[in-house]
Amino acid sequence: MDANVVFEKIRVKQVIGTLDKDIIDITTDSRTAQQGSVFVASKGYTVDSHKFCQDVVNQGCEVIIVNREQEVSGEVTQIIVPDTLRVASLLANALFNYPSKQLVTYGVTGTNGKTSIATMIHHIYRKLGKGSAYLGTNGFQINEDKSKGANTTPETVSLTKKINEAVEKKAEAMTLEVSSHGLSLGRLSGVDFDVAIFSNLTQDHLDFHGTMEAYGHAKSLLFSQLGEDLSQEKFVVLNNDDAFSDYLASVTPFEVFTYGVNNDAQFTASHINESLQGVHFTFNTPVGDFQVKSPYVGLFNVSNIMAAMIAVWSKGVALNDIVNAVEYLEPVEGRLELLDPTLPIDLIIDYAHTADGMDKLIDAVKPFAKQKLIFLCGMAGERDLTKTPDMGRVACRADYVIFTPDNPANDDPKKLTQELAKGATHGNYIEFDDRAEGIRHAIDIAEPGDTVVLASKGREPYQIMPGHIKVPHRDDFIGLEAAYKKFGGGPNED
Repeated sequence: MDANVVFEKIRVKQVIGTLDKDIIDITTDSRTAQQGSVFVASKGYTVDSHKFCQDVVNQGCEVIIVNREQEVSGEVTQIIVPDTLRVASLLANALFNYPSKQLVTYGVTGTNGKTSIATMIHHIYRKLGKGSAYLGTNGFQINEDKSKGANTTPETVSLTKKINEAVEKKAEAMTLEVSSHGLSLGRLSGVDFDVAIFSNLTQDHLDFHGTMEAYGHAKSLLFSQLGEDLSQEKFVVLNNDDAFSDYLASVTPFEVFTYGVNNDAQFTASHINESLQGVHFTFNTPVGDFQVKSPYVGLFNVSNIMAAMIAVWSKGVALNDIVNAVEYLEPVEGRLELLDPTLPIDLIIDYAHTADGMDKLIDAVKPFAKQKLIFLCGMAGERDLTKTPDMGRVACRADYVIFTPDNPANDDPKKLTQELAKGATHGNYIEFDDRAEGIRHAIDIAEPGDTVVLASKGREPYQIMPGHIKVPHRDDFIGLEAAYKKFGGGPNED
């Protein structure tokens, strides 16, 4: 594309050099900049990528977007703008022909449940034989092809490229987990959402947002940024069991669909039957009642699957087809996932890392615990510690509790476990500085018939250690290895 045409969209800019160049790509990653690329420099929290401008020029990049003139040698055009990342979003969408407008785009936000709802939507589309993409905590997926990512919501240029990749691979829909960080930092700029979905709001990320009001405001941006153009068909799906839904309904002019298990709503669940194999319930809707069989465990997953079904239905898919698909959906990776049912213990992993999430997790598991409930949870380093004692209190609903760090980063692991222990309501707990040792201890004390829950990480493949180094770690691998060693079985058994 002609750089003159691309940059015509940017009214306030200073150009040093010529725009008589062809552009085929845009990037914020200096390592990928080359001939035909536009490199966008920005000042982040830890790194100012302006310092890499000479490197990208040496790699053949001839156009850089900067917020101040750079001293670089070589044939390069500098475009100086006040806000480089805002310009990056505008240019990326223009360069890739506004990809989010070319498929149905779902955005899911909330403290807990984002991954589950987003994955459920993706799985429903696949069961219906439709091309689909997913982007969130569990990585990036187009149909069944998966890759991992660093953030729930990647920066704006990378995000635009991923949506464009989904379009090129014929996806009819793309579902994004929308984090409060991503909204606050403008990473979702330019994404034209068709359906916005809210799960819940509980205390989390106050290290970043400061207050619950600021955290809630960040979440609300997904709904207010749907815009005011009522000629477009957009919808909002809100959880009426969470009071924050009232505020979210007030910030958008589009039609709102509400769901609830405990409170009155347009879509509700009744006659709920739970087991460790899934939930059955009657789905009461404005268009009739449906019998839903779901493989997902726990009352909170009744809410999650309702949200997913409503979202897909809102874009014209028959509810009967959706309900039929739900019965055969795959598990959500790392979310209330029962590992190897042939073991004599119920070994479960889950991502719950807030008091509310842990409370719902224990609600789901405790009725089916045949003997002891052993519960391991962790606290992340360099985060808001005010929520930590409450997490410890909730964990002590279990018979035996193990406190560990979770991505301790530069914090003292002992400090993290001690903060959890401050909330303990009984003495049947132990602290481990090393999470892997804590997992092995949980298996070591487990007896046949016990339930062991490893909470806080799900299938996250690393621990963030001092210096923010990512060290390989998998709760499920460590737990299964210890369980097979103790009880026998496993993939190597005849």
